[in-house]
Amino acid sequence: MPGILITGSTGQVGGELVRLFRSQNPSLEVHAPDRSQLDLRDPASIRDVVRTLLPQWIINPAAYTAVDRAESDQEDAFAVNAEAPRILGEEAAVIGAPVLHFSTDYVFAGDAERPYEETDLAKPLGVYGLSKLAGERNLAASGAAHLIFRTSWVYGATGKNFLRTILRVARQQPQMRIVADQHGAPTAARDLAQMTATIVAQLEETAGAGDLAEAIRSIQGIYNATNSGDTTWFGFAEEALRLRRAAEPCISFAELIPIPTAEYPTPARRPASSRLSCVKLSRTFVIQMRPWQTALGEVLKEIS
Repeated sequence: MPGILITGSTGQVGGELVRLFRSQNPSLEVHAPDRSQLDLRDPASIRDVVRTLLPQWIINPAAYTAVDRAESDQEDAFAVNAEAPRILGEEAAVIGAPVLHFSTDYVFAGDAERPYEETDLAKPLGVYGLSKLAGERNLAASGAAHLIFRTSWVYGATGKNFLRTILRVARQQPQMRIVADQHGAPTAARDLAQMTATIVAQLEETAGAGDLAEAIRSIQGIYNATNSGDTTWFGFAEEALRLRRAAEPCISFAELIPIPTAEYPTPARRPASSRLSCVKLSRTFVIQMRPWQTALGEVLKEIS
């Protein structure tokens, strides 16, 4: 039955997308294959799933996100982040299904003094960013109608992410050293899911009974999509613990110590600035992503 194919359904954004689409429209067929059913490292698996399901939409938040491990695991990183979008796009073009794909701030070098716009030069610092940039380009060249959402610092109430790590470790240690010279916008997975659902609804209304893919082509391309405002990893952790201390005044949490990136070396280099301008998203879809602090407060209420 035609419906929506969502990859990475056990991930942060994928999980939120599945829950949101199923709750909004119980009659909608939401296909959410797990890794045993859809292996994004295997071209044959991807083609088989798309050809069997014939979805009306393909939403691809799945990614190889182990930034440091990617430096020594280039084959898998490029298979999932670069080749899978190409194959999804090729199959989508055949059946006329648009592809909504998620990318990353890591496509940029992070040396800009202002928020990056979609047209700014992409210059990744490591394998992860290179593989995601290749995925963007492969999808764009596939012939599929597509939208690519570049986002940053994604977190949620479940899964493995910076916020949950901070909350856990802050209960166990007296001090935590947090990088304070990398700037970006923490972005809640649920907010990305809501943005996606809103855009899908808008585009379906625009297309009406006509060709959905053709209705999208005039606005297809790359869109930055993050919660509004920006901070540092230290600022993100500081605000999270401030809110948690207010909610749990009897618990002792770690003291946070700001440090420069140089004091926290990693195999992969990180962009010093991941700030993304979301003006194009706002103008095209009349969507204003809420402040990162507001989203953080809501997510914290779901974490025990």
